[in-house]
Amino acid sequence: MSDPINGKPPTSFWIIAGVALVWNLIGIMIFYMQVTSSPEDLAQYYNEAELDFITSTPAWATSAYAIAVMAGVLACVFMLLRKAWALPMFIISLAGVFVQDIHAFLIADGIDVWGMKATILPFIVFVIGVGLIFYSRSAKDRHWID
Repeated sequence: MSDPINGKPPTSFWIIAGVALVWNLIGIMIFYMQVTSSPEDLAQYYNEAELDFITSTPAWATSAYAIAVMAGVLACVFMLLRKAWALPMFIISLAGVFVQDIHAFLIADGIDVWGMKATILPFIVFVIGVGLIFYSRSAKDRHWID
């Protein structure tokens, strides 16, 4: 339970912030692997259409991806440090996700390349991002983060 007088967060706060940090660190790892792998390396795992999709992604969409994962990690670190900067960083992270998804689904038509399965992970990422925004806002209101 939380202490309403001194704003001490409950154990669940630390668990959620820690799991969210791991989630975002995995995002950084996937991002790093994607941007540092050569087309030859990627060709081992993807068909020609998927490889073309990945290698033709414009810099602004790749930058949005980088912003999403980096801001997500920073937001989680701020949560663990109990700093209110967590909330705006989670918002920036979700904005990065949104911009990246605009490219993937509206501009590059990723569903044609990847199929409907391509919508599952972005949907999960979006739901988690929205959830973390609401959770950090609630934590701020309860003075768990200041």
